[in-house]
Amino acid sequence: MEQMEKLKILADSAKYDASCSSSGSTRKNKNNGIGNGHVSGICHSWGADGRCISLLKILFSNCCIYDCKYCINRCTNSVKRATFTPREVADLTIHFYKRNYIEGLFLSSAVIKSPDYTMERLIQTISILRNEYQFNGYIHCKTIPGCSKELIDTLGKLVDRMSINIELPSNNSLKLLAPQKEKSGILEPMAYVSNEIKQNKLEKSKFKTNFVPAGQTTQLMVGATPESDLKILKLSEGLYQKLNLKRVYYSAYVSVNNDKNLPSLESPPLLRENRLYQADWLLRFYGFQADELLDEKHPNFNHILDPKCDWALRNLHQFPIEINTADYFTLLRIPGIGVISAKKIIRARRTFLLDFEALKKLGVILKRAQYFITCKGKYFGKVYQFNESFIETNLIYQERNKLPQTNFKQLSLFDNLQPTKEDKIKCLTGNL
Repeated sequence: MEQMEKLKILADSAKYDASCSSSGSTRKNKNNGIGNGHVSGICHSWGADGRCISLLKILFSNCCIYDCKYCINRCTNSVKRATFTPREVADLTIHFYKRNYIEGLFLSSAVIKSPDYTMERLIQTISILRNEYQFNGYIHCKTIPGCSKELIDTLGKLVDRMSINIELPSNNSLKLLAPQKEKSGILEPMAYVSNEIKQNKLEKSKFKTNFVPAGQTTQLMVGATPESDLKILKLSEGLYQKLNLKRVYYSAYVSVNNDKNLPSLESPPLLRENRLYQADWLLRFYGFQADELLDEKHPNFNHILDPKCDWALRNLHQFPIEINTADYFTLLRIPGIGVISAKKIIRARRTFLLDFEALKKLGVILKRAQYFITCKGKYFGKVYQFNESFIETNLIYQERNKLPQTNFKQLSLFDNLQPTKEDKIKCLTGNL
């Protein structure tokens, strides 16, 4: 099979993996090599659905020995199969890099023959890039569940970031849809990588080693099994706290196979995926806990309101909050005020007392925040009553009058794309 035909097949097969992001590492060029990684991230271009498009994102092979019910590459599917050689992947990466098509590599693979055999092929590929081509750019590689710790250790010293996809949020779901995989085969390597990263940080000054400097990530599938948002979010919270993961990615289940154990969905649950990303952000940067955002009475997120607004409505006894006296972490709990806005408020009020006009200039989203705050003891002009019904009605009205979302698709190396207005937007406020 021609190399370009392999590339089309294996680049297309990789599109279902969402855990692809900027580097977050500072791998410097050395020995007159090629490329480097930068802490601010190498991914200068993003698809409108949030996926990074500046890495060469491919599978090493889609010839899998497993029969996971949800996977397009399951061994019982009749699809075009292809497998690269380590040299082919290394050459493609260097050629694409020199043409300024990409700035790094995101490499995963189906399981060929065995987990250890697959990992050996991945390590051989990256060794060629690092040692023969002296490529110092960003490399993110998937760890194959069930492989030996010795291979994980070898790979960890070559790459910037590693990830092991959990995919299914419970052991029962794993047995139902991926019976050949074991929970221990996924979580034990994750724990090993986490411990090695911690140990490396302690010994780095002494031995100058570099083990997975950009940390590890994982991916959870949303909608393939009946677990609630609460179950998924608590799992993510545990991964952040116990294994110190950099990111948990959420992937809306896409129906690609027919199986009695799979749900029948007309379209992927993209809104649910979005709500989980919003809640994940609240866990990592806003000081929230999973049990605050959801509980047994409310196990799933509101379809209309974002998680922060929904939480605020269920906790109105904590509001209104006086902008001029609240501490930083209290400010973060106000809908419409994000990390950047909260820091600006703290700095600005050292000089003068803030009013609503000053908040607008600081970038606070008053269309949400106005219902939950006071300035100098006064409500915003349009807020004439503080009760749940009034606030909820107005927030829902705002959400329902937003423009409908565009249907996005996975970007491809082989599409003839014309940049849209949205594609040219480089910065987002991210205020929730």
